[in-house]
Amino acid sequence: MKLTRLFKYAGEYKRELILCPVVMIGEVAMETTIPLMIAKLINEAIPHSRETGEISQVLLYGGLMILMALLSMSFGMMGSWLSSKGAMGFAKNLRKALFEKVQRFSFKNIDRFSTASLVTRLTTDVNQVQNTVMMLVRGAVRSPIMFAMAMVMAMNLQKELTVVLLVAVPLLAIGIAVIMKLAFPRFQVMMKKYDALNASVQENLIAIRVVKAFVRASYEKEKFNASADDVTATQRAAEKVVLWNGPLMQILMNGCVVAVLWLGGQRIVGGSMMFGDLTAFITYIMQILMSLMMLSFLFISFVLSRASVGRILEVIDEQPDIESPKEAAREVRDGSIVFDHVDFSYQGDENNLVLTDINLSIRSGETIGVIGGTGSAKTTLVSLIPRLYDVTRGRLLVGGKNVKEYDIHALRDQVAMVLQKNVLFSGTIRENLRWGDANATDEEITAACKAAAADEFIRSFPDGYDTDLGQGGVNVSGGQKQRLCIARALLKKPRIMILDDATSAVDTATDARIRDALHTAMPDTTKIIIAQRITSVMDADRILVLDEGRVMDFGTHEELMQRSEIYREVYTSQQKGVA
Repeated sequence: MKLTRLFKYAGEYKRELILCPVVMIGEVAMETTIPLMIAKLINEAIPHSRETGEISQVLLYGGLMILMALLSMSFGMMGSWLSSKGAMGFAKNLRKALFEKVQRFSFKNIDRFSTASLVTRLTTDVNQVQNTVMMLVRGAVRSPIMFAMAMVMAMNLQKELTVVLLVAVPLLAIGIAVIMKLAFPRFQVMMKKYDALNASVQENLIAIRVVKAFVRASYEKEKFNASADDVTATQRAAEKVVLWNGPLMQILMNGCVVAVLWLGGQRIVGGSMMFGDLTAFITYIMQILMSLMMLSFLFISFVLSRASVGRILEVIDEQPDIESPKEAAREVRDGSIVFDHVDFSYQGDENNLVLTDINLSIRSGETIGVIGGTGSAKTTLVSLIPRLYDVTRGRLLVGGKNVKEYDIHALRDQVAMVLQKNVLFSGTIRENLRWGDANATDEEITAACKAAAADEFIRSFPDGYDTDLGQGGVNVSGGQKQRLCIARALLKKPRIMILDDATSAVDTATDARIRDALHTAMPDTTKIIIAQRITSVMDADRILVLDEGRVMDFGTHEELMQRSEIYREVYTSQQKGVA
């Protein structure tokens, strides 16, 4: 079974998961011995007490029953503690393994799963598997041993009456098999509906400001309610099948008891069976059927977890598209960049290219501007440099080496990116800035913030650099968020700095200040500036003009004004807007 593949994540909790079944054996041994004491109490001790007036045997068997009950309770409590600790530890290790695997994914890997689906797999699916493991280590040993021991005891008491079980057990097995077959596909559908529900919630919370700005709360409520109704409907469809397990067990249990009472009563009247044996036999029948009921619940739990295990294994088995080579280079010599006939497609389809035949040579320390219309693949181009995606065809060199020859962490540590969508994390400003350099001193943090024109507004806050940003940086404006992200990137002291429309939310004067500071603070760093405003890139050493994934021109502002119609049109239209 697929679940066994996950047991390697038990790790340091293997002891608890192994000891729990052992303890369960002790509990079963006590429980199956108690009915024998009941039979002896009824058959021997009570009649002896009536005849002689002595109650020593009654006290003996009663005391043994109390002792066994206490031992059974102790074993049961210990088993519960061991199974809970082992299962929760297993789930912790499994979540950790899943999270670490997702961290190794390339953007292409993540694109294969939705973010909401990954969240569901790390939470709901792992919880389901955890519950199954908890039931498994307790019930998978306890129930079969209970069944076997109770069956042996019952046969020793009255072999003829066990024919009742020979009828009941096959009926129960057939019923459980039918329930499992019908329930499994329904639970698979249910988990997919959970993905859709999580996606709806996540999208709404991320875009909550847009929702409120466009007064779309009612629409979002309807969309959420539709997703919630889908989950409810599919869950009901699955649970309706599973619920038949309870009535099936009750019918069989009650039927068995009635049959045993009828057959056993005849034997008592005929003198071939004692009343105490019938009482013990009924108890064993209940234990046998309860063990079968527990096994049926285990099977149902397997059905529930089977879909979750499959979804978890999909993530574990997913191979990262981008990994470091065995003998990887760990030092980036400089910030030079060469695109050598580079093609790129997100799907890896050479007939559906996003970038086509890119040939560029950028010297270390140059400042390169990138201009192009929406959809010209500017962001895609720069995403290839830190190897967030791999080129489909051609070569990309950084520091004189193919990016595929570098250790991924070493390469990305030398490439700082400030993306269009600026991301800050929960915590203080200082904690967020130290993402760039965990060991940065307060002086280095202040210098980076001054270069990014952020120090002034940070100091205007009552708590300064210790101001809490809230989740996603909700306590700062768009322009302030951009400047904090630039400061964070500066602290990396990278070989290559990429600003992807990173100053779009600041005014032109602040934009100019940031560019001047970058030039002064990072003279040896290659700077690539993607911008919509010509003024943001016209002072660059060279400017790249992209259109529909192709290089249309590459040169200085003056050269492009003379020979690039696209660049000249953009410049003219923006200057008219200024005028």
